[in-house]
Amino acid sequence: MTVHFIGAGPGAADLITLRGQRLIASSPVCLYAGALVPAELLEMCPEGARLVDTANLNLDEITAELVGAHSKGLDVARLHSGDPSVYSAMAEQMRRLDAAGVPYDVTPGVPAFAAAAASLKRELTVPGLGQTVVLTRTSARATPMPEGEDLATLGQSRSTMVLHLAVQRIDEVIAELVPNYGPDCPVAVVAYASRADETVLRGTLADIADQVHAAGIKRTAVIIVGQVLSATEFIDSHLYSVNRAR
Repeated sequence: MTVHFIGAGPGAADLITLRGQRLIASSPVCLYAGALVPAELLEMCPEGARLVDTANLNLDEITAELVGAHSKGLDVARLHSGDPSVYSAMAEQMRRLDAAGVPYDVTPGVPAFAAAAASLKRELTVPGLGQTVVLTRTSARATPMPEGEDLATLGQSRSTMVLHLAVQRIDEVIAELVPNYGPDCPVAVVAYASRADETVLRGTLADIADQVHAAGIKRTAVIIVGQVLSATEFIDSHLYSVNRAR
């Protein structure tokens, strides 16, 4: 028996990986992260499967479900939105499973920031302009950020920045970013990336907050900040250069 941590992707059901789809279809127990996981994926579960919405469960209750399935010899598809390597709370579940002697594996998924970049039709690493991407969030009501990982500090490099779980604090986020990036820095907000109800906003740090408020976006959104979002004049990469030795 194995607990399969599976990245369910950013929202569109057809962005699930082939491996993820196969594991869902073969697991008699499925734990999923509420409305963040598309209903179409749950339809892939085998007939009679136990479906558990973890949206209102605490860590102890989730662990009990996983360990209980293990005691019955049942495989579990543990679905997390996006990719489980980022902001999934997978680490503490693994720690509990290690203590209980329950085996597990991980299947990656399409992360929300990648889906957002696809919707924007933008590469986040542009030659000569931006080669570093910072993935971060804000603390607000969530787990406190470690020392030195505040936006003012992270923004000093002016690297392309992707913020998860932060759109509800858009005014505070902008105030912390402007001193480093400047008010004219391009920014985009993508809500429900890849879904039918996706919303894409483009602007600058000077006007994006007003757009977010006007659109009523308060959750399930990614904020991307950086010059790569409007880049048109940049050098070609060495990858396909005629001068590259092949």
